Amino acid sequence: MVTMSFEPPAEQLTDEQGPPSLLESTARRSLRTILDPEVGLPIEELGMLPGLLVEDDLVRVDLALVPERVHLADHLSNAVAAALGQLMGIRRIEVLPREMTSVERDEVGQRLGAAQGRQIARLSDGTTKVVAIASGKGGVGKSTVAVNLACALAAQGKRVGLVDLDIWGYSVPKMIGVSGTPLGFGEILLPMQVHGVKVASIGLLVDDRTPVVWRGPLLHEAVQHLLTRVYWGDLDVLVADLPPGTGDVPMSLAGLVRDAVVVIVTTPQETASAVAERAGRMAKTAHLRVAGVIENMAGYECPHCGDRSELFGQGGGDELADLLKVPVLGRIPISVQLRRSCDEHQPVVVAARADAVAKEFIAITSRLDRSTRAMVRRHVPVTSASPAIGDGATVRPICEKARTM
Repeated sequence: MVTMSFEPPAEQLTDEQGPPSLLESTARRSLRTILDPEVGLPIEELGMLPGLLVEDDLVRVDLALVPERVHLADHLSNAVAAALGQLMGIRRIEVLPREMTSVERDEVGQRLGAAQGRQIARLSDGTTKVVAIASGKGGVGKSTVAVNLACALAAQGKRVGLVDLDIWGYSVPKMIGVSGTPLGFGEILLPMQVHGVKVASIGLLVDDRTPVVWRGPLLHEAVQHLLTRVYWGDLDVLVADLPPGTGDVPMSLAGLVRDAVVVIVTTPQETASAVAERAGRMAKTAHLRVAGVIENMAGYECPHCGDRSELFGQGGGDELADLLKVPVLGRIPISVQLRRSCDEHQPVVVAARADAVAKEFIAITSRLDRSTRAMVRRHVPVTSASPAIGDGATVRPICEKARTM
C-alpha cells in the first residue's frame, strides 16, 4: 500500500525507538539507491527520507518533499515502494508524502554546505580537473565543443560537471537539453543532471529572454558562486564554458582556480586564429596552462558526391597551435548532423554516437587527457579577491540576485 496524502504524519517517524533491526538497516540501504531524477542525487542526501519505521512486516516511510518537488510525489513514492518490495520480510509498505518543513530544509542546506569544503579542496589540489573552453571571438562553436566534450567524458564513466560561465551569452542549457529551476538550500544550489553531466548556468536562473547586464564585481561573484556554491560533489572533471575574449570572466576563473587548463577553440580562418591567439596569451599571462587547440568548422564534405570544400580556409588551427606551442587536439568539420543535434537540444555524442563528428569529439577527450597528464601539475589553492570564500562572510545567493535583477 502506498499512501499519497500530503497531510503531515500524525507523529514524526524517528530513530528514537531503539537500535535498528536488521530489516530496518537493510531497508535504509535499499532506499539510498533512489535518486532525484532531476538532480541525480540520492533523495536521502537531500533530506527527503527523514523517518523510517519498521513494525513486524510493515515499513512506513516518511517522504519529505520541497515544494519544487511535489510533482515528483507519485514517481518517488512508487520508487520507494519498488525498492522495499524486493526485500524479504516486508509485506506491507506505506509511503507518506508531505511537504518538507523550513527547519528540515535549513538542515539540508547546512549539511550540504559543510560538504562544500571537500569540493573546494578537490578544485584546489587538482583532484578535480578544471578544463576551461575559451575562444578569441564568438560564433566559433565554443559552447558546442564544451557540451559535447562534457558528454563524451561522462559516457566514459567519468564524474563530470559543466559550468556555463558565459554569463551574457549562456547557451549550455538549450544545447545539452536541460530545463527547469535548480533546487536551492540556503546558499547552496544543486546542479541539474542530464546525460550523466551535472549542469549549472545562469540560464537556469533567469528568464530565457532576460538579458544579463552585470559588470565586473557582479560577474566575479557569479563565477565564484557557480564554482563554489553549487553542490558539485566529487567530480573528476569540471568543464567550464567561458565567454569569448579576454574580459572579466576568464580573469576571475584564473584568480579562483589557478590549476585550470585551457582549450582554445578557433576556426581555420586566419582572422579567427589571430584573435584566438590573444585568448591563449591571456591564459598564459594569468598562469593558466593551455592544453591545446581545437579547430572547428574545419572543412565540409558533401554527403552526396564526397567533394571537400574549405569554406573557412585552412591552416588556422595549426598556426595558432604553433604560436602557443601546444598540440592541435582535434578538427571538427562542418556537419549537418552536428547542427541538427544542437537545434534538437541533443549533443551529437549522445544523439549520433556513430557519426564521424561524434567520434572526433570522443577522440579529442583522449588527446586532451594525454596532453594534460604530460603537464607538470601545480598544487595552488583556490583563491578569491572577495571575502566570500573562507571567512564565513554572508553572501547573497546568486539565485536571489538573478531573480531581482
